[in-house]
Amino acid sequence: MNPALLAKLRDRRVSLFCFHVPLDDFGKYGNSKTLADALGITIERPFAEYYGALVGVIGTTDCKDVRELKARYAQAVGHETSLYQYGGEKIVNNKVAVVAGGGNDVGVVNELISQEINVLVTGLSLNNKYSSAAHQLEKDNHISLLGGTHYSSEKFGCIAMCNYFIKLGLQPEFIEDAPCFEDL
Repeated sequence: MNPALLAKLRDRRVSLFCFHVPLDDFGKYGNSKTLADALGITIERPFAEYYGALVGVIGTTDCKDVRELKARYAQAVGHETSLYQYGGEKIVNNKVAVVAGGGNDVGVVNELISQEINVLVTGLSLNNKYSSAAHQLEKDNHISLLGGTHYSSEKFGCIAMCNYFIKLGLQPEFIEDAPCFEDL
């Protein structure tokens, strides 16, 4: 963190609590778990190891097809979402994978291929030099990619943490931010 900004916060007696990385891990308040909950996805199991933690979830959806899931995602995050429809319209066996944040990764896609899952819901979905290999793998294996921005896909974990703090007798406030649409 910028030391000058930290000094300003200290001078103004503002407490800063940063809890990003632990929310990437699977758990009650995890980003992918809470995003899946917001999308009405019934979680079967965690997956997608990232630095020793499982950061994604695999589950089932009652959405009839990928376009219905895209619309549900847009409603949940409160803005338009992206769809790279590399696969068919149908969600195979109603199974989807959710990896909030920057989950469009070759390792994640390889896990989906091995488990015959053809839909990935994540935050960052843009096709750039960092994600082009994942996009190519998704194209080659007919896996559709839904994106909702890094921020919007991870905000559900932060919102859930407010409930945790309320149980501790604190009065948290979730302050909505603006998503970065370049993520799509």
